[in-house]
Amino acid sequence: MSSEVGATGESNDQPSFRYNALAAQDIELKWQKRWDKEGTFWAANVSGDLVDGKGKHAGKQSPYFVIDMFPYPSGKGLHVGHPLGYIATDVVSRYHRMKGENVMHALGFDAFGLPAEQFAVQTGQHPRVTTEANIKNMRRQLHRMGLSFDDRRSFATIDPDYMRWTQWIFSKIYDAWYDPDFKRKDGGVGSARPIQELIDCFKSGKRSIPGHHKGTWDSMSAEEQADVLNEFRLAYISKSPVNWAPGLGTVLANEEVTAEGRSERGNFPVFQKELKQWSMRITAYGHRLIEDLDTIDWPDKVKMMQKNWIGESHGASVHFAVSTTDGAKDMEVYTTRPDTLFGATFTVVSPEHDLLEFVPSDWPEGTKDSWKGGFDTPTEAVKEYRHVAESKTAKDRVDDQGEKTGVFTGLYATNPITGAKLPIFTADYVLMDYGTGAIMAVPGGDQRDYDFATKYGLPVIYTVAPLPESKDDLSNYEGTAPFVSHDGVVINSSVEHTHIGGAPLDINGLRVDDAVQKVIAWLEDEGIGAGTVSYRLRDWLFSRQRYWGEPFPIVYDDDEVPYLLPDSMLPVNLPEVPDYSPKTFDPEDADSSPEAPLSRNDDWVYVTLDLGDGPKRYHRDTNTMPNWAGSCWYYMRYADPKNAEHLVAPEEYDYWLGPEHNATAGKSGGVDLYVGGVEHAVLHLLYARFWHKVLYDLGYVSSSEPFHKLFNQGYIQAYAYTDERGQYVPAAEVEEVPGSGENGAEPKFTWNGEPAFREFGKMGKSLKNIVTPDDMYEDYGADTFRLYEMSMGPLSESRPWNIRNVVGSMRFLQRLWRNVVNEDTGELAVTENSADTKTLKVLNRTIADVTVEMENMRPNTAISKLIVLNNHLTTLESVPRAAVEPLVLMLSPIAPHIAEELWSRLGHAESLAHADWPRADENYLGVETVTAVVQVKGKVRGKLEVAPDIDPAELEKLALALPGVVERLGGKPPRKVIVKAPKIVSVVPAN
Repeated sequence: MSSEVGATGESNDQPSFRYNALAAQDIELKWQKRWDKEGTFWAANVSGDLVDGKGKHAGKQSPYFVIDMFPYPSGKGLHVGHPLGYIATDVVSRYHRMKGENVMHALGFDAFGLPAEQFAVQTGQHPRVTTEANIKNMRRQLHRMGLSFDDRRSFATIDPDYMRWTQWIFSKIYDAWYDPDFKRKDGGVGSARPIQELIDCFKSGKRSIPGHHKGTWDSMSAEEQADVLNEFRLAYISKSPVNWAPGLGTVLANEEVTAEGRSERGNFPVFQKELKQWSMRITAYGHRLIEDLDTIDWPDKVKMMQKNWIGESHGASVHFAVSTTDGAKDMEVYTTRPDTLFGATFTVVSPEHDLLEFVPSDWPEGTKDSWKGGFDTPTEAVKEYRHVAESKTAKDRVDDQGEKTGVFTGLYATNPITGAKLPIFTADYVLMDYGTGAIMAVPGGDQRDYDFATKYGLPVIYTVAPLPESKDDLSNYEGTAPFVSHDGVVINSSVEHTHIGGAPLDINGLRVDDAVQKVIAWLEDEGIGAGTVSYRLRDWLFSRQRYWGEPFPIVYDDDEVPYLLPDSMLPVNLPEVPDYSPKTFDPEDADSSPEAPLSRNDDWVYVTLDLGDGPKRYHRDTNTMPNWAGSCWYYMRYADPKNAEHLVAPEEYDYWLGPEHNATAGKSGGVDLYVGGVEHAVLHLLYARFWHKVLYDLGYVSSSEPFHKLFNQGYIQAYAYTDERGQYVPAAEVEEVPGSGENGAEPKFTWNGEPAFREFGKMGKSLKNIVTPDDMYEDYGADTFRLYEMSMGPLSESRPWNIRNVVGSMRFLQRLWRNVVNEDTGELAVTENSADTKTLKVLNRTIADVTVEMENMRPNTAISKLIVLNNHLTTLESVPRAAVEPLVLMLSPIAPHIAEELWSRLGHAESLAHADWPRADENYLGVETVTAVVQVKGKVRGKLEVAPDIDPAELEKLALALPGVVERLGGKPPRKVIVKAPKIVSVVPAN
C-alpha cells in the first residue's frame, strides 16, 4: 500500500495499483514515447518519404485532413484556455483514424510578428532566438498533452525554406493581373492571369495602353511600362491614404485599426497619411469571395461577417463635367441610386481628391459665407481643411455620431440629366479609397446629405414618395427629414430635354428598382455612366515598416522601377541589424513618416545583381510583409513540407485537398476540418481565401477554397478575485464561505480570512488566475485534463474553468480503471463470460449514440453517455470483456493514454489508435427508453435515456455523474437527492 495524498483528494493508504496522478503520469509518458517510436500518428502520402508507421504509402485509403488555426508561440506559454481547440481536433482525428481513414493532423507555428520584435527592442535579443525558444516550450506542452500530431510535417513561418515559398507566392501574385473576361475551367468568368499575357496584348495592339494610346509598348521606357503594369498587377505599389501609427512606427491595414481609431496592438492613435506602399488587389475577387461561400460548410455567422465586410453593392458610375481654369475635368461618382440624379443638389469630394488641385483662386460670385469656412479664398479654405482631415482616422471621418464638416471648393459639377450646376464641397466623411472618392448628394433621400444640406443652406428635392398602400405620406417628411426608404414611387424626376443627348427622360411613377434600371440604361446609351458593382472591401495594405517579417523579393533601380527577383534567388533572408525597432514617434505626431529598421543596413539594401541585362546596382525594398503572409497558405504545406521543387506536389495536393478528395469534401475541396476562434472570421480567413483563389486561377492548386468545413470553438474563461483594496489575489487560495450561495444568492468568498470579491473573464498573470497545462499534468494527468475540457459543455460555447470540478473527471477514469484492473493486485479484473441482455442493450445504445455525438463534434454529450455505460458496468458482479473493450475504444479519442494502457492490459499488442471503431448491433437497438430530467436547484442540468423500470438507486447514481451536475456540486456531496423514477431527479446542493 502507498501512503501518498494526490491532488484528487484521495485519502492516505491508497491501493498500490490505483489510478491517480502519479500513475497517470507514468502511463502517459510511457505511451507518448511508444507513439513517437512507432510513428503511430504518421499520415501516409501518395508517394515520397512520408509513409505511415508501417512504412506504407496512402494507397486507396480515404484521406481526412484536420488542423487548428496557426498558433503564435507566445513567450508566456499556454494556459488551460488555449488547448480547447487542440484537444477537440485531436479527438476528431483519433475518431477518424479508428474509422479507417488516413488522418493528417499537424501543427506549425506562425512565428513572425510584433511580440518577438518588441521583446527584441527591449532586450537586444534576436527575435529568432526568442521565437524558437517559445516554439520549443509550446511543442513540449502540446506533446505532453498527448496530441496526435504528425510532427514530421511541422514547421514555422520563419524557417528559410518556408519563407522561400511565401516569397514565391508573392512573386506569382505580383506577376499576375485580373482578367474579368477570362473563362475559368470551373465555368466561371474572371481570373488571375500571368502579367505576360497582358504585355503581349499591349505589344500586339489587341489592347490599348492606358495613357499611351498613340505609342507602342516597345517605344515606352521601362519606367513608363512599370507604371502601366502597376495599375493591373494583383500586388502593386500604391500611393494612397494609409493608416499611420506613429507610436508603433508602422502603417496598419484597416482591419488592424479598432472602431475607436486606434491600433489593435498597443492602442496607439492612428492617422491618415499618404504613403507609397505595397497593396494586394483583393477587391478584384470581391464577388467570388461572396459567391463561393455557398460552396463551403462554414457557420452562417462567419459567412455573414465576411459578406458584410466585403460589402458588395450594385449601382452605377456617373460622370459629371467640372469646369476649371485648366479646362473641363471629369468627376466620376459611384451611386447605388442613380434614379435620384434628379434630386442631386450638390456633390462632395474627399479631401484627397485630384479635383482639389484645380480650385479657383477666388470665391465665385454669390458664394454664401457659411460655405467659405471663414477663409478669403477657396485655395486657403481647401488647404487648411485638407490639413485638418489628415489628423483624423477613417473611423472618425465617417462616424455617424460626429458633426459633418466641409468647405465649398469654388467648383461646380454639371448634372448630366438636368444640366443643373451643383456646388462641389470637400468633406472628410467622404473617403478617397471608398468608391471614387466623390459622391452626389441627394438630401431628400439620405440622412447624412440632409444634415449637410440643412447646415449649409442647400436645396432639398424629394424624388421618392411612400407607396400609396403604405398609409404614409411625403408630407410627414418634407421640411423635417429625408424619405430614405428604397421602396417607393418616383416623383419629381422628368425632363423634356436631357442635358446630355437632348432626348426626354421620365421615370415618374415607377417603382425604385425599375427606375434604377431605366436610368442605368440611359447612362450607358449616352456613354456617361454604366451599371457598376462596388465593394466596401478595400485593397489589402501589405507593407509593414518592421524588421521581423518576410522581405519582399523585389529590387529597384535608380529610377525606382521595381524588378522581381528570379526564383533561384529565393529566399531573401533578413540581415542582422543594429536596431530592431522601426523609428517610433510621439503617438500624436501625425506629421511623422515611417523609417524601417532594414533601411539601416546598407550592405543588405544595396546589391549588384545580374537580372538578365548584366550586373547592375539595385536597392532592396526595406519594408517587410505583414504577419498574415505566412498564415495565408500554411495549410497546404503540411501535405508536402520538405518539397524543394514545388509549393506542394500536385498529386499530394489533390489527395489531401483536391475537389471530391473524400465523401464530404465537395467540389470546393480544402481542409476537411478547420478549427479556430471566431475572431479570425474576417482577417485571416479572407486573406487566405484570396491567396488561395489566385493560386487556383494560375493553376498551382486544384481546389477553389482552402477550408471546406470551419468550426469556431468557444473559450475557457475563469474567475478572478480581488481583495477590499481592489488588488487581485491568487484564485487558487480563495475559499467559498460555506452556505453563502443558498437559495439562489451569490456565494461569498474569503482569502486569508479576509473578504474576497469574484469577477468573471479571461485568464491572465496579472489577474492571478492562471492555471497551466503543466499544473494539470502534475496534479491530475493529461487524460483527466483532456476529459474535463471536453466535458465542460458544447465546444462552440464559452465556459468557466473551475478547478474544483476537475476531480469529477478523475473519478470517472478511476471507476473505469477499477472495472478493468484490480487495484490491490494489478491483475485483470474482467471476465470472459457473455454479457447479459440488459448490458448488451445499454452497450449498443451507447455505441450508437456516442457515434452520432462524435460525428457531430459533441464530445461533452458523448462523455455523458460513456459515464452511463461505465456506471452500469460497476453494478455488475463481474465486468465482461465484451462490454468493457468497446467502452475503452470509445473513450480513447478523449483520454487516449489510459485507454491505451487498459487496451494493452486486456491483451492487445497493437495500439488501439488504428483499432476499428465499435459498431452497434441493431438487434439491441430500438428498445423502449424514457427521458429522465435531472435538475439542480430547480434548473435542468441534464437528461438521461433510461429503461422504464430502472432502479431508483441506479438512476440517482447516473444523475450525479452527469458533468452538469458534477460541476454545480463542486466536488461536495449533495444535501438531498429526490428521485422519482424513471422521469425526474432533483438534486439539492450542500450550499
